[in-house]
Amino acid sequence: MVVGAGIVGLAHAVEAVGRGLSVLVVERDDRAVGASVRNFGHGCFTAQDGTALTYAFAARERWIQLAKEADFWLRESGTVVVARADDERQVLEDFAHGRDGHVRLLDRDQVLDRVPGDPDEVVGGAFLSQDIRVDPREAVPAIARWYAEQRGAHLAWSTTVQGFEAGSGVTLVRTSRGDVVATKVILAVGHDVDRFFPDTATAAGIQRCTLQMLRVDAPEGAGGGPREIDPAIFTGTSLLRYDGFRHSPATAAVRERLRAQHPALIDAAVNLMVTQRPDGTLTLGDTHAYATTPGPFHPEALDALLLTEAARLLGTGPLTVRERWQGVYASAPAPFLDVTPMPGVRAVSVTSGIGMTTALGLAPRVLDSFL
Repeated sequence: MVVGAGIVGLAHAVEAVGRGLSVLVVERDDRAVGASVRNFGHGCFTAQDGTALTYAFAARERWIQLAKEADFWLRESGTVVVARADDERQVLEDFAHGRDGHVRLLDRDQVLDRVPGDPDEVVGGAFLSQDIRVDPREAVPAIARWYAEQRGAHLAWSTTVQGFEAGSGVTLVRTSRGDVVATKVILAVGHDVDRFFPDTATAAGIQRCTLQMLRVDAPEGAGGGPREIDPAIFTGTSLLRYDGFRHSPATAAVRERLRAQHPALIDAAVNLMVTQRPDGTLTLGDTHAYATTPGPFHPEALDALLLTEAARLLGTGPLTVRERWQGVYASAPAPFLDVTPMPGVRAVSVTSGIGMTTALGLAPRVLDSFL
């Protein structure tokens, strides 16, 4: 049994039915509405490090295969990192040395050929060739539909798990639609693990990370419609968020310069990045705030900060906003939670904001040990 039909839960369910197991996925909502559909749709494989890098590249192959089988849009578009200062370019040069040809350094013109921008703002960049893009609003539901068609797959929407009781070699799962007996349970509910096992969440240091994000119109292209921007776009703030960049000594210089020149970006823990959706609009973000119980209020000043910085990055006038939303994901000192809080139950969360990037690679490792 898998509790949770976000990308982490679906990754485990897809892997389990692929091994010939009978699997019931239980989801409290009538569709996925959490972190799995509120993100950039960016498979940020190349910028990971350590175990996350291993999971990421295993996930890459599964994403490409699932896109074919479940019939959803996927682009092997890569990522362009825009360097707007010499210290950012130095980080990218250091990073390129350790990534086995998956990173190609770009000069200013090569960057501007791939993404819109102000030539006076760009000093160079890098192309991360292995990254992908999906539309999370389409991809996650498509995976759920495809999973439900597989032999041994069962899916119960609008069903709330209320608790677990250990039995003799089985677990009794109490739900809002009756009790279920399961031989093994994967609890994949992200930050809500504290609703079931609060001591486990406290020991792991789990908090909720909230993000402010927007969907905006793209700059106009040569033909009059939205300009096509194939790769995802990273900026200097991205160099401070992904572990693959932290080995460069120049990363500290980037942080110090941004703290001096753009303190609001550091204070709001902004990762200024952009991805394009199939309809041509851009997903723009994002800010980061951490709390066990986040407040419900959405500061307009942070959206204004994102819009101002994105317009400067893209070399455009004011951007037109089509949607605003708040993302929420589990955050903890360790990038992954994988624990057994009681016999027969495995609690699994990606606690670093890279669930779309790593979940499909994490799930096989979890099942190898749990089964």
